[in-house]
Amino acid sequence: MRKLQEEHQDLQLYSLASFSLWRDFHKTSILARSKVLVSLVLILTTATLSSSMKDCLRSKPFLGLLGVLTVCISIVTAAGIFFVTDGKYNSTLLGIPFFAMGHGTKGVFELLSGWRRTRENLPFKDRVADAYSDVMVTYTMTSSLYLITFGMGASPFTNIEAVKVFCQNMCVSILLNYFYIFSFFGSCLVFAGQLEQNRYHSIFCCKIPSAEYLDRKPVWFQTVMSDGHQQTSHHETDPYQHHFIQHFLREHYNEWITNIYVKPFVVILYLIYASFSFMGCLQISDRANIINLLASDSPSVSYAMVQQKYFSNYSPVIGFYIYEPLEYWNSSVQEDLRRLCSGFTAVSWVEQYYQFLKVSNISANNKSDFISVLQSSFLKKPEFQHFRNDIIFSKAGDENNIIASRLYLVARTSRDKQKEVIEVLEKLRPLSLSKSIRFIVFNPSFVFMDHYGLSVTVPVLIAGFGVLLVLILTFFLVIHPLGNFWLILSVTSIELGVLGLMTLWNVDMDCISILCLIYTLNFAIDHCAPLLYTFVLATEHTRTQCIKSSLQEHGTAILQNVTSFLIGLVPLLFVPSNLTFTLFKCLLLTGGCTLLHCFVILPVFLTFFPPSKKHHKKKKRAKRKEREEIECIEIQENPDHVTTV
Repeated sequence: MRKLQEEHQDLQLYSLASFSLWRDFHKTSILARSKVLVSLVLILTTATLSSSMKDCLRSKPFLGLLGVLTVCISIVTAAGIFFVTDGKYNSTLLGIPFFAMGHGTKGVFELLSGWRRTRENLPFKDRVADAYSDVMVTYTMTSSLYLITFGMGASPFTNIEAVKVFCQNMCVSILLNYFYIFSFFGSCLVFAGQLEQNRYHSIFCCKIPSAEYLDRKPVWFQTVMSDGHQQTSHHETDPYQHHFIQHFLREHYNEWITNIYVKPFVVILYLIYASFSFMGCLQISDRANIINLLASDSPSVSYAMVQQKYFSNYSPVIGFYIYEPLEYWNSSVQEDLRRLCSGFTAVSWVEQYYQFLKVSNISANNKSDFISVLQSSFLKKPEFQHFRNDIIFSKAGDENNIIASRLYLVARTSRDKQKEVIEVLEKLRPLSLSKSIRFIVFNPSFVFMDHYGLSVTVPVLIAGFGVLLVLILTFFLVIHPLGNFWLILSVTSIELGVLGLMTLWNVDMDCISILCLIYTLNFAIDHCAPLLYTFVLATEHTRTQCIKSSLQEHGTAILQNVTSFLIGLVPLLFVPSNLTFTLFKCLLLTGGCTLLHCFVILPVFLTFFPPSKKHHKKKKRAKRKEREEIECIEIQENPDHVTTV
């Protein structure tokens, strides 16, 4: 076909062979290799810069770098296990590095934030222990939720092999990721803490000179080697407050988002968001297209586009394969074949042969005559020679038999071709088991059509079961009932928002989008849960103060992680594949909606609605009354002990 195209430049030829879809589906992974490496470099750079400070003692750029590398090692280990166990790679697995990175870096940044919240006067071992106690419970719960939801996808309930393989690999990646972060990255944190306690430079690993020595050096040297001690020791209790993200949240953003004049605009913004999401959810359909999983410049896509443009009223060419010996010369068999092929335009050696016998006035009512005329006369004519590939003969002694043959069928369809073809398949396949003629029908696109027919029902049901299990688990492990209630509302809002906006952005309900929806559930819990439970357990006087402290405690880690996640998606735009473009759209909406809820919607709505903070005020008043009583303590010197009270 390529040769013919080169010889006839005035013709535009589009071909689709049986292996074309397989080849073009796997082409995406080849095209995306360099872009995935660029994504990794961008994430490494973002994590390193966001973990840095001007303070050369407390800056942790290498921890940001090592955190991302830790997640990469866990992904590579999971891939190694997959291939060692004879796993078969497909292009849908391209989403695993991005899914695992979004969850893994969250644990990394939360550990860094937990370290910053510890007191500097404690030994570094105690500081690491405090950081672990702050982060490990939440991260263990969210990792468990990942395992539950993707474990449901990997279970026997899923009858789509691509989804099952993806979910199995995702579970292994999350499990390894969890252990690597709390072992390998935890040891890196211990090492960095030891360097900080001994006053070593966070980048050059050399001893930081004294203030007197720095005063005698040039400004550039002071900038590189200064630990910020002079600026913070007299009036700042927490030197880590100078981290640029934390400083921005504390000094600027927290005051702005909780301003009474900003809140009405946030409510209007959420109403707009909810209306567009609802409008998109009403337009969901199973109009998935095969070209959404293929490289965009592949021959299969070109063929599909032209076929849809000019021949959209016709189904794909259906191969009708008769795989058992059949008495083709029998009139009842001929009638059964005609009945099965009725309603189709058929390219059939059987019909052509019957017509040939009728025109030539040849009688072939028995086996020997039928096969003899077929081989000696019909198949030797030039206009019928192409049918030789459609019939398989076998010879037993002097007798020839037809052991298998094939026909080609094309059906007239309306514009909603895919749905009608699926209906044709659902009607033909049961007939292959009940009729006397044993046959199968096949076209390479049927694999995808079967997949699409199932993808809108089975994975969504699996995700629903996953959500149900998540909700049951959170009800039993709730820190506060209202915290659990807010978490359910937030996750539902994000999930429906992504689903609705995805539909409005012309993203079909295919394998990748379904997997992204399952991931959205976990990603939302990953980021909203720490923020909400910190707010619920906060003991400040007002809700506004509570949400400020929550944002100050977890806002830095959330912003670092979502920013790194979104920046890492940018190279996917430059992969010439519809699969990666779908992945980019879904994950961009996931990150964007989560960021919107964590930093805009929840900080405002939590100041309007329960939980109330009045009981904390009463407790604080009671404590203040207790402190008003003065207790006299006599301290006496003792030679055996330092002091006795």
